[in-house]
Amino acid sequence: MNNAIYHFPLPENEPINSYAPGTKERAALKAKLAEMATEKIEIPLIIGGKEVKTGNTGTVVMPHDHKHVLATYHKAGKEEVQAAIKAAVSAQKEWAEMPQIERSSIMLKAAELMAGKYRSLINAATMLGQSKNAFQAEIDSACEAIDFLRFNVHFASQIYADQPASSAGVINRLEYRPLEGFIFAISPFNFTAIASNLSMAPVLMGNVSVWKPATTSILSNYYLMKIYKEAGLPDGVINFIPGQGSVIGNEIFASRDFAGVHFTGSTSTFNHFWKSIAQNMTTYRSYPRIVGETGGKDFVFMHQSANPKQVATALSRGAYEYQGQKCSAASRAYIPASQWEALKKYLLADIKDMKMGHVNDFSNFQNAVIDENSFDSIMAYIEKAKSASNAEVIIGGKGDKSVGYFIEPTVILTSDPHFVTMEEEIFGPVLTIYVYEDEKYSETLRICDQTSPYALTGSIFSQERKYLIEAYEALRYSAGNFYLNDKPSGAVVGQQPFGGGRGSGTNDKAGSYLNLLRWVNPRTVKETLNAPTDYRYPFLAED
Repeated sequence: MNNAIYHFPLPENEPINSYAPGTKERAALKAKLAEMATEKIEIPLIIGGKEVKTGNTGTVVMPHDHKHVLATYHKAGKEEVQAAIKAAVSAQKEWAEMPQIERSSIMLKAAELMAGKYRSLINAATMLGQSKNAFQAEIDSACEAIDFLRFNVHFASQIYADQPASSAGVINRLEYRPLEGFIFAISPFNFTAIASNLSMAPVLMGNVSVWKPATTSILSNYYLMKIYKEAGLPDGVINFIPGQGSVIGNEIFASRDFAGVHFTGSTSTFNHFWKSIAQNMTTYRSYPRIVGETGGKDFVFMHQSANPKQVATALSRGAYEYQGQKCSAASRAYIPASQWEALKKYLLADIKDMKMGHVNDFSNFQNAVIDENSFDSIMAYIEKAKSASNAEVIIGGKGDKSVGYFIEPTVILTSDPHFVTMEEEIFGPVLTIYVYEDEKYSETLRICDQTSPYALTGSIFSQERKYLIEAYEALRYSAGNFYLNDKPSGAVVGQQPFGGGRGSGTNDKAGSYLNLLRWVNPRTVKETLNAPTDYRYPFLAED
């Protein structure tokens, strides 16, 4: 019997490899990229630990070279979804009863495999399948994915150790039970680490999962499943079912055993989930946990005292890293008139210096957007700016999808703080700037707060503390992750727990203990060591 009570200490964040010329990691990654580019693999569903091939297939292509097919994947139908639900429910009892130290050890084993043996593999799969450069893949599919696994183990041990007080003759304790049923994990294309965390965080707490990956990140997500298996994750604990969202969702939300959803994606999709769950509420054993991180219209706000070079760098990185396809990407900026010319000089110089192309060329800062639908949607917003009387494209604005889905880093200047590209999520390499009069700082803060339905990330730049404080207060509910003198992207697990409010989700803070608490159903247990034998209390006695 394993009766150890073990506390997993706070880990350190996984060191980020530089991939600079001459380094071992650069050579290893380039070799893996070349190897994987010559392969065309077949990706099955994985249900109850078994590979399932439906014959209903789709293809995985390189967004930067969309004629290059990397894999063929099988799609789940109704029967496969039901089989995945059955496999998850069947695996739950044994998994939930496995001691915490054993579940945690599997997570840490997976982290070690990703940190060493499979680091180049998971990074190369993310680069080729999701069009990330080497650095963006490293901080995502390696470092952040590893951090989620290691830090969640620490957070879980904190949660289990949190116990109530006991009085004389009484022992009180909290049992942190997993939810009754299975968790539906729906992951996005843009972060391999998020895909890992959406399925694995609930599993760490004793839950089982049915996981639908985004069709545009299936390659890296499939390799995650293989790593989990090698780390010792039992069959059926996570079931991997790519396929059409509506087909899978209809079966999931109609199941009596549905216990919760862990989601990252669009606000409209999340809203649809809420409605579907509400319509099926009488079906479920208990109220499902609904956890989601959705859209963003993230801002950078500059005060006249700020350093224009610092703000320009924050915009260059915040708006154009991974082609602006981050939930936290800088998408709108508020710049004081007195600093606009200086800022513009630095920003346009940065953009002119950026190279764009294939992920194999490590000198490319930008690569391709994820697919044709995204390309067309982003270009439609750019065309709106080109034809508007109150906006202009001052750099970029061109796209070419003949080989890959390439869109130039683009800056739109508008005289209307409520112009469409200041308000709506674009999810591409497009930054819209509004120049305000210096003396209208406070007024423009209010405009920033009221402009967007989202509240994910934002930042304020100022060298004067009182203006930082004013923005901190005025924008209190405008961002769940708020940055002082920094870009609004790049949250680190264990350091900046991530999530936003308003139309940006439930703000359950991935990368902290707060998210894990959503996946447990506590039971209070009171044990009385010497139970009373007389119903009468002392106050009942006569004088």
